[in-house]
Amino acid sequence: MYKRGLVLRFPAEVVDQPIVWRLVKDFDLSFNILKATILPGKEGIMVMELSGHPKKVSQGLEYLRGLGVEVRPIGQEIRRREDLCIHCGSCTAVCPTGALSVNRETMEVVFDPDRCSACGMCVTACVVRAMEVRLEREAL
Repeated sequence: MYKRGLVLRFPAEVVDQPIVWRLVKDFDLSFNILKATILPGKEGIMVMELSGHPKKVSQGLEYLRGLGVEVRPIGQEIRRREDLCIHCGSCTAVCPTGALSVNRETMEVVFDPDRCSACGMCVTACVVRAMEVRLEREAL
């Protein structure tokens, strides 16, 4: 299964339409909404992971663009600085993907970058700033 982390910016004219539902129904895609601010009659922004067959993901993205939705990659990755981490576990409580967890045997925080969606919630939760955002230079 192919997965993309995306930032979607919806124009005011389409925020009242069931766009994400259409991605599921018409293109057989799965989604995980990480953050969303969508108000009726105003622009909406959504951070999500979209997954499915690569061809279907491409078709779904074209559908979004056809509606006037701006589609961008998340454009960042999260890194953990081992030298700063005190293994308090604060980051694990806010991680929506399970990329951060506590090893119950060692009571140390474990970071799986392959599961990370780069939402940045752990960066805010980390009291010692061991979690950091690294901006990627790749475009969509």
